[in-house]
Formats: sequence, structure tokens, C-alpha cells
Amino acid sequence: MALAKQFLKSKPVCKVTFSVTPETINGAKSVALVGEFNEWNAEAAPLKKQKDGSYKTTVELPVGSEYQFRYLIDGEQWLNDDTADKYVNSGVSAEDNCVVVL
Repeated sequence: MALAKQFLKSKPVCKVTFSVTPETINGAKSVALVGEFNEWNAEAAPLKKQKDGSYKTTVELPVGSEYQFRYLIDGEQWLNDDTADKYVNSGVSAEDNCVVVL
């Protein structure tokens, strides 16, 4: 897994690329990025399968904020990103949400 941040000089946004390795998802058919920035909508930010078997998507987010997120594998398994900037209690279950800080 990896988070890559590209801060734009022309406007106060950051292009954040979220990626998941094939080993992490273990043969999954779909990976979705869900979080505060898309109202936790599992259909809003699907990751696209790459030639190497990884999944990836890029989202533009406003700078100066923090956003909670998680990955949803095959519509049923939640997965955290081990490269997240920090983790916070989800408030829904005993599991934590990942946080990207911009």
C-alpha cells in the first residue's frame, strides 16, 4: 500500500494517489476508496486495476485538512492503509480509520 501526495502550486489542492498491492488484496475483484471526502460512498472512488495487479486511484483534496478513509475490498472487507499519516477511532466499531493529512 502507498499514499503519494503531489501538492499543486497553481491552486490549494493536493493530488493524492492511493494504491494497494496485489499481495495485500489477495485476489480480490474490486477495491474501493471510501472516506470523508466522498461521504463514505463505496461507488464514488473505485481503484483501477493496473498491469502489475495493483489497484490505484488519484483524488484531488483541499490542502489544510485531514481526511479519514479506508479501503473496501469486494464490497465486504474493510482494509486500512499501513502508510496512512495517522489513525483515529472510527466511532462506529472497535477498528480505526486511516487519516491522510494535507
